[in-house]
Amino acid sequence: MIGCVRTSGRLTAFALVCLLGALPACSESVDRGSGAAGARSGADARAGARKGTDPARTEAPGTVFRGGHPGAAGAGDPYFPKLGNGGYDVTHYALTLDYDPGNGRLEGTAEITAKATTDLSAFNLDLLGMEVLSATVDGAEARVRQDGQELTLKPRHHLRKGAAFRGVVRYAGTPESITHDHGWREGWLRTDNGAVAFGEPTGSMSWFPGNHHPSDKASYDITVTVPKGVQAISNGQLRAQHTSGNRTTFHWQQAEPMASHVATVAIGSYDVRTSRTRSGIPVVSAMDTTAGVDEDGAVLGRFPEIMEWAEGRFGPYPFASAGVIVDQAADVPYALETQTRPTIPAGIFHTTNVVHEMAHQWFGNSVTPRTWRDMWLNEGFATYAEWLWTEDHGGASAQDHFDRNHAKAADDDEWDFPPAEPPSASDISGQPVYVRGAMVIHKIRQALGDEGFRALVRGWTLRHRHGHASTKDFTSYVEAKAGRDLDAIWDSWLYGDGKPS
Repeated sequence: MIGCVRTSGRLTAFALVCLLGALPACSESVDRGSGAAGARSGADARAGARKGTDPARTEAPGTVFRGGHPGAAGAGDPYFPKLGNGGYDVTHYALTLDYDPGNGRLEGTAEITAKATTDLSAFNLDLLGMEVLSATVDGAEARVRQDGQELTLKPRHHLRKGAAFRGVVRYAGTPESITHDHGWREGWLRTDNGAVAFGEPTGSMSWFPGNHHPSDKASYDITVTVPKGVQAISNGQLRAQHTSGNRTTFHWQQAEPMASHVATVAIGSYDVRTSRTRSGIPVVSAMDTTAGVDEDGAVLGRFPEIMEWAEGRFGPYPFASAGVIVDQAADVPYALETQTRPTIPAGIFHTTNVVHEMAHQWFGNSVTPRTWRDMWLNEGFATYAEWLWTEDHGGASAQDHFDRNHAKAADDDEWDFPPAEPPSASDISGQPVYVRGAMVIHKIRQALGDEGFRALVRGWTLRHRHGHASTKDFTSYVEAKAGRDLDAIWDSWLYGDGKPS
């Protein structure tokens, strides 16, 4: 699944509406990382973008740079080739949203700060179903073109490679949900008393413009205004809340890098519960007051225990806040690991699902796949976390889980394809990605032993903390720690067709 708990094998991410700020162009080969390295700061960076200056190529005073070419209209993902964009690297999104639950209308401003990774005459953003009202780049009006999900901005002054810039997009409309081949929905999903955003893998483009590919992570400020008495929950920490007249504004901040598919907004009537973990991390959880679940706190009450256990297994928690969002979202049979605060439908709010989604904070959110082909690194680890949880709490061992799954018939859907090579986009959240992915992890544990495996996992999350990793990165890392090649595991379990012997 795309960043979510394993139910039937798929998940969508929650997305936000915003005003597009500066976006840097980037080539497909650029490692976007967190998007911060090398960016010039403050007024100097913005001035450099306007003048088209570059340390290696300085124009004469007053010269306007007219070179460059349009950025790519896709990041070249093997499953979603038009998702994301090339030519820039986003460092920050400031999204300002105003939502009316009554008529479903969303008005947004997205301010995008970015760095050009090549000379740009234009660049693209992903935005579906919303009308762009205006757009600027570095304060000057930009030409706008919308074609399906592609929003193209042509700045008045072209952008030099290395220039920091700021794009602002004002937009409005009724956000759409996106239905995939399997029939599940993602995007902006209306509920009885508000809305919730699920963004994985493509849904975030339904509520804010951005570079919607996991390879481009950024920090976020998400400000949401809703009718008084309605609450707006998002990622990160609540920095401000104020009411003016009959409207209330909530400002959430996600300081650590975040992929757009795990950005979220949940709007509705919530019982907001606050606490701290045993290590001092603030916890903010929101329970839909209409859901009627966990009224005795039996599940949520175990959250500090789950966090302490996960840190012991996976290493220090990678973010400054935590919690869960439990919503009565219609027709959503899956949970999603929205960053810092997973979104779990009321009908599947169980301890094991909380364990799965919180494991994603390490595997998927902090260590993010380079492409959607690498989804098994997210879901295999999160599924294995479920197995470790039961093993460590008096239930079935990970070996028991492995044996039970391996006993399934050769024509079971768990053996339909190798976890590292889903045959199509609709398969990236299939059962082999989850269950057989977890079985790969267990084979690694058998090869390294319990102590070696624990050290490997904690080292992996530390090495790629707030970054990206591919399947090749992982297999190379494991073999380096093992001190030998593990082709027998990779050939049979990770890349092999059919049921391994």
